[in-house]
Amino acid sequence: MFVDTHAHLYSRQFDGDREAMLARAIAAGVDRFFLPNIDLESIDGMNALAAAHPDRCFPMMGLHPCSVGEHNAEVMAVMERELRTGRYCAVGEIGIDLYWDKTWLTQQQEVFRQHIRWAKELRLPIVIHCRNSFAETIAIVEEESLNASGDEQLRGVFHCFGGTVEEGRRILALDGFLLGIGGVITYPKSGLAQVMAELGPDRCVLETDAPYLAPVPHRGKRNESAYIPLVAAELAKATGRTVEEVARITTANAEALFRVNHG
Repeated sequence: MFVDTHAHLYSRQFDGDREAMLARAIAAGVDRFFLPNIDLESIDGMNALAAAHPDRCFPMMGLHPCSVGEHNAEVMAVMERELRTGRYCAVGEIGIDLYWDKTWLTQQQEVFRQHIRWAKELRLPIVIHCRNSFAETIAIVEEESLNASGDEQLRGVFHCFGGTVEEGRRILALDGFLLGIGGVITYPKSGLAQVMAELGPDRCVLETDAPYLAPVPHRGKRNESAYIPLVAAELAKATGRTVEEVARITTANAEALFRVNHG
């Protein structure tokens, strides 16, 4: 069985067929779904989906870097309050995004660090969004990992990994960190298949980022969790493994990261 470790299945893009979409995924062998939060507006829909499917849908809590602005204290107070309820499996989706706008870099760094410190205190993994910001993001993760000890050891996943071999090795040098592999690996010009041929699948998890980043042959259309086997097949091809091996490895990694066992 497969696990989709990063999917925004509460998105309005699924309002017309959410249950049918979940059924398609389950039929395709994808039986658990990890839901990253975005902002204040996404919390209710995400938690409603998790409540409707408590054995399959697992929510996270965090403020997406693209939702960080000049003043974040009130929103972060809600994030902290939610995290302390104990209902969330991870702190995410958090990180730094310099693709669209570099205006709030300092604020993004501050918010990212605060999320990480909550994660260490609460012993939760972090799910990292890192776009056009590898140097800035990894520096904080390395520093916070170095400053952790014992029960506070930091662990997590770099969501939507699309970096170089060198960047991948720098992530994997951190104990407890994984690479999130999604539809980008099926894009011929991405170069990710060649990178993963070097890095291997042993520290990977699978994800869709649905409804975004659909794999070939669905590229440009709405993504959904049923397409995880397409990602697995490409990762298997790139790394010289079977799809069954990739399923076993990535599912075990997801279970260890989020501490959610099958069944």
